[in-house]
Amino acid sequence: MRLYLSTLSTPIGLSLIVTDGAGTLRALDFEDYRPRMDRLLRRHYGAVDLTDAPLPGPVAQALSAYFDGDLTAPDSLPTATNGTIFQARVWAELRRLRPGETLSYGSMSARIGQPKAVRAMGLANGANPIAIVVPCHRVIGANGALTGYGGGLHRKEWLLRHEGADFRN
Repeated sequence: MRLYLSTLSTPIGLSLIVTDGAGTLRALDFEDYRPRMDRLLRRHYGAVDLTDAPLPGPVAQALSAYFDGDLTAPDSLPTATNGTIFQARVWAELRRLRPGETLSYGSMSARIGQPKAVRAMGLANGANPIAIVVPCHRVIGANGALTGYGGGLHRKEWLLRHEGADFRN
């Protein structure tokens, strides 16, 4: 599978953005988490041929707008992943969370109709290859505290503050 790798400088570090030939977002991570991104790409797609390419205009515009304060700008970006059916349900539900809205892992599990699948929901959240646009950073601990984030807790905290979310750190 041929995918295209681009970068975008953001207030929280250099982002690595993977798109397909149609400009659909396949992965978004950060430069210092490149091994994680590569691992998720292999898990989702098998062998991937990443070719350096310019960032597609709509992706650049939406992400830049998000960091400039238009928190819903990424909502219209098309995404594609090859996760399981369960992961796809989790990721679709994550996209329904509004900026600044946070939920616990238990609440997210209940929202997808599987209240006992908290651990599986957490694993699906952690396997999300498309940071920010599929906003896994909006899932926090039941006590309101920040929990793990594939791009580092400092980024999760920054993103939630940027969105005006209420949480404990």
